[in-house]
Amino acid sequence: MFRRLSRWAIALPVAFALAGLAGCGSGGSATSTTAASSAPAAGGGAKEVTVFAAASLTGAFTELGKAFEAAHPGTTVKFNFGSSATLAQQITQGAPADVFAAASPATMKTVTDASSASAPTTFVRNKLEIAVPKDNPAKVDELKDLTDSKVKVALCAEQVPCGAAAIKALDAAGLKVKPVTLEQDVKATLTKVELGEVDAALVYKTDVIASAGKVQGIAFPEADKAINDYPIATLAKAPAGDLAKQFVDLVLSQQGKDVLTKAGFEAP
Repeated sequence: MFRRLSRWAIALPVAFALAGLAGCGSGGSATSTTAASSAPAAGGGAKEVTVFAAASLTGAFTELGKAFEAAHPGTTVKFNFGSSATLAQQITQGAPADVFAAASPATMKTVTDASSASAPTTFVRNKLEIAVPKDNPAKVDELKDLTDSKVKVALCAEQVPCGAAAIKALDAAGLKVKPVTLEQDVKATLTKVELGEVDAALVYKTDVIASAGKVQGIAFPEADKAINDYPIATLAKAPAGDLAKQFVDLVLSQQGKDVLTKAGFEAP
């Protein structure tokens, strides 16, 4: 008799504990369902939109991302900033993304040729400036100064849009420059100047502005012959298709234009 009672004494608390766990589980599911039902319907219930964008768009797009999240409660904008060439390669290899904003038509063409994006729209233009440290130790004043072997210069790699633009500008001026480093995106190129590792670099005007006084920007006339158009498109296999279209609409809106103009971009 005692042995039977002992077994019941053990079994009953276990049963109550399991019942309690089941109650907690169903409560959690109810909370999750309620949250899901209150989420915006846009994007088929998707709550995250992933944007692949050129490194030079970091500041402006981060601001627009916050505006988009404020207008779509419960939605997160996830960014992947980097070299347009690298991002295009990632997209064509199947990386999950919803929107692609490139720093040149050539890198966007890589994606559209692979039938991985809708027809792109050019939304801004950008031009180069010479970036030098605040104290400009090499006394750089014009593009020709970069040909001096004593001046340490950083450029973007040729396959990167800012690198292709630099070559185009130098060719227009009939100049040859031997950089001490070739970087994979414009932010990395600018960082070399900010850290004082080089005397000058060719970067976008927008990146000079974004440095917030860490470097000086020097305009030069040949930059007008190497202006980059920036296209944007939704991606063919966008997991959040509706949200992707709405983000592109924001970029193309007056609000988007205002943010981009403030960052130093020009109208197409």
